This record gives sequence, structure tokens and C-alpha cells, in this order.
Amino acid sequence: MEGWHPTVIVVGVDGSEAAIDAVRVAVDVAKARKAKLYIVTVVRPPEGWWGIVGAPPTAEALGDSLSDAQRDVLDRALRAVDLTGIDYETQEEIGEPSTRLIDVCKRVDADVLVVGRRGAGRLKRIIVGSVASHVIHDAPCPVLVVP
Repeated sequence: MEGWHPTVIVVGVDGSEAAIDAVRVAVDVAKARKAKLYIVTVVRPPEGWWGIVGAPPTAEALGDSLSDAQRDVLDRALRAVDLTGIDYETQEEIGEPSTRLIDVCKRVDADVLVVGRRGAGRLKRIIVGSVASHVIHDAPCPVLVVP
């Protein structure tokens, strides 16, 4: 990667093993290049997540549930890596995962977006999931897809 000097890196995490691998790669690049690292998780509130019977949750209950899910995902990612000496921030976003990751990249003027090849799986689609195929077409920066 001679000549490649990213100073701002965004990595998307969703609780999957591929996302943990993506965080590891992003941390390695951030350390090597002394880059700023943004560790981002995105929650998409699924329609009808409260089930077939019953009323929708209150906005507060939904917010608490989504926040708890995001915190769990971020905590797992942070435990998997050594962030000593890295300038980093965590961000929790709500919305469509690929769109929100692209928005973060634009907002922070990212030099690279790092994502795992496969997401958390069908049962865990409440969290980011596999967005690699979407972001590679629309991201405003290069996308590094980690297998």
C-alpha cells in the first residue's frame, strides 16, 4: 500500500465475526498511518419488531432497545482490539445501514470505509448486517472489504 496515506478511517460493525475482523484491520491501518478512526454501528428498526399481537412500543422503549443493541455491538468490537495510542470515536446511528455508513463517511471526510464481507445474519438484521455490496457502489471513498 505504498503511497496510500489515509488519515480518516470509518469502520462499520454489526456484531458479526466479519465485522470484528474489519475492526482489527481498521485498527492496524489506523496505527500504521496515525489515522483518526470512527467505529460505527447502525441499527435499522425493523417494522413490526414488537410482534403480531400488541401495540407498538413507546418511542422511549424502542430507543432504549436500539441503544442497548448498539452498545453491545460496540463493546464487543472494542474488547476485540487494542486501541492504545489511536485517536478514535464510536458512533451509533439509526437508519438504513449502508446509507448511514455512507453519510458518516461524507460527514467526517473519510479516506477509507472498512466493512466485513458478511454481516450478522438473518436473525440479527436489527444490526448493520451485510452492507458491503451496497457501499462499494456509493461510498465517497475507497471501500476495504474484509473477508
